[in-house]
Amino acid sequence: MTDYRKHLARTAAAALLAAGLALAAAPLATAAGGPAQPAPLGAGDLAAARGAAQTPAVLDQLGHFFARKGVPPNQQLAIGAAEEARAAGEAAPRLTGDTVAVYSLSAEFVAGRPDASVATAEFAATTAVAADGQRASVWTVRQGASWKVVNIASGGDEADYAAKAAAGGGTAFREPQINAWYVLRGDRVLPLDDEARRSVGEGGTSVAGYQKLVHQRYGDKLPGSAYDRAGKGGGYDDAAADRGGVLPLATAGAAVGVTAVTGLTVALRRRRT
Repeated sequence: MTDYRKHLARTAAAALLAAGLALAAAPLATAAGGPAQPAPLGAGDLAAARGAAQTPAVLDQLGHFFARKGVPPNQQLAIGAAEEARAAGEAAPRLTGDTVAVYSLSAEFVAGRPDASVATAEFAATTAVAADGQRASVWTVRQGASWKVVNIASGGDEADYAAKAAAGGGTAFREPQINAWYVLRGDRVLPLDDEARRSVGEGGTSVAGYQKLVHQRYGDKLPGSAYDRAGKGGGYDDAAADRGGVLPLATAGAAVGVTAVTGLTVALRRRRT
């Protein structure tokens, strides 16, 4: 990984952490006789998140994102600025589908707190589509009283997995450290992608079994650990990046594997193809 990429990864992690993400502080929802469930985002929050994603400035950024096909803004394209601007206009980006809450593995759950939910709401995501069929996911977080765009990512995993999980009566969540997506259904953690299948097997595992697994993986990387004090809690390390984006667990809302730039949004590809 280049120094540039490492810097951006850490910057984005810090940006989400600095946002405070009151989402993660929401009260836990405990199912009778079952594990605590992730607290959902309200309709008002989701509407505000969508509003932030559909401003003219964000749509303009999306146009350039699609025109560049994920090439970082600091890297030169084979086309000139005028051609990029024309392609951005022709992309005619628009939002599609529902804005969804995106849940990520909870540090409290990793630590073994008895009442902790497996995951907490980390950000909201809205899928955008270009005229040529390209898709992107716009990530928004609540900062104070308003919602702000912090990332644009290629593809539409967030909404796709949320819909797939909901159709089966569960909640999708991600373990960003290994790029794995799961569905929490009752007392079971079931895989939604190949990374998750490699993690818990095709048949999944119990919530208790999953807690033991992630505690083994990240128990020494929690806030206040030597790993955290060494400054590794905000982004990639070199070896992890070479394995495809393994991230340390810092705090809920911090280790997310996104890339950030100053200003309104973020515009770099993060999916593996």
